Amino acid sequence: MDSYGDLIAADDVLLFVNAAITSTGQREFHSDAGEQRLSLDFLHAYMLGNYRDLYAGVLALDINDHNAALIIRRLLETTGDATADQRRSEGRLIASRLATLPPQRVYGLFDALRRAGVNNRRTRAIIRDWLSARPDLAFDAVKYRSGLKRALRHAHLSPATEELGTFLFVPLTRKHYATPLLETWRRAHYEQAALYELPYTAAEGFAAKHGIPRNVFLERIAPRMTRLETLRLQDSAHKIGTTGIQADLARMPLTRLATYVLSLPVQDRLHRRAELTHALESAAGRVAGSHRGSWGKVTAVLDDSFSSFGSVHKRHRPLAVSLACHYLLGALADNYTGLWTSGRTDALLTYPYGPTPVGRRILDALDTTPSRLVIVSDGWDNAPPGLAAEVLRIWRTRLDPERHTSIVHLNPVYDAADFDVRRLSAAVPTAGIRDAEDLPALVELAQFAEGRTGLAELITYMDTRAARMNSGHHQERAR
Repeated sequence: MDSYGDLIAADDVLLFVNAAITSTGQREFHSDAGEQRLSLDFLHAYMLGNYRDLYAGVLALDINDHNAALIIRRLLETTGDATADQRRSEGRLIASRLATLPPQRVYGLFDALRRAGVNNRRTRAIIRDWLSARPDLAFDAVKYRSGLKRALRHAHLSPATEELGTFLFVPLTRKHYATPLLETWRRAHYEQAALYELPYTAAEGFAAKHGIPRNVFLERIAPRMTRLETLRLQDSAHKIGTTGIQADLARMPLTRLATYVLSLPVQDRLHRRAELTHALESAAGRVAGSHRGSWGKVTAVLDDSFSSFGSVHKRHRPLAVSLACHYLLGALADNYTGLWTSGRTDALLTYPYGPTPVGRRILDALDTTPSRLVIVSDGWDNAPPGLAAEVLRIWRTRLDPERHTSIVHLNPVYDAADFDVRRLSAAVPTAGIRDAEDLPALVELAQFAEGRTGLAELITYMDTRAARMNSGHHQERAR
């Protein structure tokens, strides 16, 4: 049986995980950026000071990139406080997590360490190993030149080749580069045709330098764009008469795709209904994978109230998570019902509007007798206030004490004032969620928030996730 201290530790870890999943230090609907950053910084300091091993272990969970980078930075800043065993364990976790982060995020982290004066041997080794594992440093030199240059200087590393060193530090002193991409970059200073062989972000600056019209540039650079660049630019390109940029929506990540759909006017969604619905269902099917149709009868309560708008920094983010969860649960379930707080029945046309009658929708959901009830909401139940908590309490204690219906609340918004995501009721588990793709893992994690398992089980779960992540990292490096 867990001691009181173990129960507190488990609760603290889950609280921090919720924050690390949902908060990026940006403004939310109910709190500004300053409150978000202050609250998040406190939790990082508290966890590092009291549970260093567990704090590092959180890197193996489905936290967002912002908090993963913060954890890595704080672990490296406090290397002197760690034992030899902790440094070895942390080193494996850091290396594995860095391999999953976007390169621009990693270079930003290395630069933050440089500005903070963190230059211990472990930090230099981690930078060295990450750079040595990069598949194409010439590409990084072109696309992330400043970041790569600063990382090499900070870690006291020599460039992999003399030619790469010349390119990074005195690029235009060389009359020819043997590496094709570096030579293309050199020629792009003088030849317009060469810039179309560069990555989009590098080519954009050259296009401005040569005075190339925006529509001409976008039309010709389209084959060099990444999927997300294409998605981000296709609408603006169409407005200026460029038709060659068309994203393959069916291959887009589910939550990113839902965000794109919500950015479209309702009339455009109506006009493109078949295309958008097919893309969302395809993305959801990929996420569900082998679990498709295995969750039985599922009902979801999905928040599309006015607060699901989010903020100017995270526009429509909470609603996008709800929309993506709607399609994912439809793929996972054998029998699915989605209930929106607004009462709307056409998910594709949803938009943030009105109050948040979560309690009323939970009553409707329980009437469908589901085996699983999933609630996706920011936790602000206000029509009437407190009804959701009372419904869930009575359901759990009187109507379904044997838990024939599994209930979980997933919250995409961090509540800075409470250092956690806002909970609907103590009677059901709540977990933070940032991307719908993480929903299956978060439903699994929610069992710990329900209080039926303790610290030992939570540590075992985290160790299993860490071993899986480290194994995947080693296999990738071997390839």
